[in-house]
Amino acid sequence: MVQQVTRGIKISVDTTFEGTFYKNYKIHFAFGYQITIENQSKDSVQLTSRFWEIKDSLNNTEIVEGEGVIGKKPVLKPGESHTYNSGCLLSSPFGAMKGHYNMVNFTSTRKFKVLIPGFKLSTPFALN
Repeated sequence: MVQQVTRGIKISVDTTFEGTFYKNYKIHFAFGYQITIENQSKDSVQLTSRFWEIKDSLNNTEIVEGEGVIGKKPVLKPGESHTYNSGCLLSSPFGAMKGHYNMVNFTSTRKFKVLIPGFKLSTPFALN
């Protein structure tokens, strides 16, 4: 598990390897990740959007941007947390992800970024 705190918002990430499958004559490696966003600040905040940079070991990079996370824009009061599961497909057995969440502080109405710590994706059978 990797963790990072930005402006009182703690991000924790756990990853899993889900398996391989073939599509259009090409192998894909499926990875899952669980993210917990914990508000350790004294203000209520809302996650409004996300930005991801996903890389595999073949030097392919995919940028993913969008509103909220899995269709939600969670509001977190002080001490609250939000956990969600998602995943990605890679063309190789190794990769990495990093990014940030765009959030708004309800007390100051200021927008700010919360860094998502970089984390590695790797198949257990390829490690030696």
